[in-house]
Amino acid sequence: MIIDCHSHIFEFPGHISRAFADEANARSRGKPIGLHVPPERHWQGMQNVDKAIVFGMRAFHSGIISPNEYIADYVKMHPEKLIGFAAVDPMQDDVHETLEHAIEGLKLRGVKLGPIYQNIHPLDERMMPVYEFCERRNLPILIHQGTTFPQNAPLKFSLPILLEDIAMKHPRLKMIIAHMGHPWIDETIVLIRKQPNFFADISALHYRPWQFYNALILAKEYGVLHKLLFGSDFPFTTPDATMDSLRNFNHIAEGTNLPKLANEEIEMLIHSPTLDLLELN
Repeated sequence: MIIDCHSHIFEFPGHISRAFADEANARSRGKPIGLHVPPERHWQGMQNVDKAIVFGMRAFHSGIISPNEYIADYVKMHPEKLIGFAAVDPMQDDVHETLEHAIEGLKLRGVKLGPIYQNIHPLDERMMPVYEFCERRNLPILIHQGTTFPQNAPLKFSLPILLEDIAMKHPRLKMIIAHMGHPWIDETIVLIRKQPNFFADISALHYRPWQFYNALILAKEYGVLHKLLFGSDFPFTTPDATMDSLRNFNHIAEGTNLPKLANEEIEMLIHSPTLDLLELN
């Protein structure tokens, strides 16, 4: 089974500010990203996966305000394939009220956080109710703990190693570090190796081939390939492009003595047992 654990829907204009869109496109890889991602566009992009986790974001500081109802309405259209995650901004939202409504009322099944976008330290006291709520309800958190492009998004809040205190305080909490915490990939790898309920996804890495190569080889050397989850970061890239890059992964090492991934390791990454690991079956 192929599960895309990292995909977005949002409307532009509406859920994303003009300033955020302008910065995203200014730092894109040579062409506009296309930030208007309504359900029909997302659905088309997910045709070659079996299931997809889908979410928006609530980060008032960065100009991203997605309603959880928008996610839930889309999931109801395709409940056999889609798994919706809620978003909460601890800087602005009433955490308990927002999550109670999203999980109990809207039937969303995990939580998306982005401290760098929300301008909050991951160990800030206002974040603690999120971790407590999710650990108590056995809800996975997907956290953007790595770099990003907005000028006003503070890098100091995005170091993956900051999450270790959370793992120690909430040992049953399941957390997925998005994009392997790039560029602090080594921090992410050693963190998920020692914390049993911490994982990372490989989304939005393949279009930096040298970084992608080193990330996966390092993960193999540390013995954590089985803790990496397949994801695309749609619409910034696609599941198809991610799968193609994985299946061509060893091209970069051809004609050299550089290490490679075995075909079965590549297929394991594509068919990662995400639902079992996150207890979402």
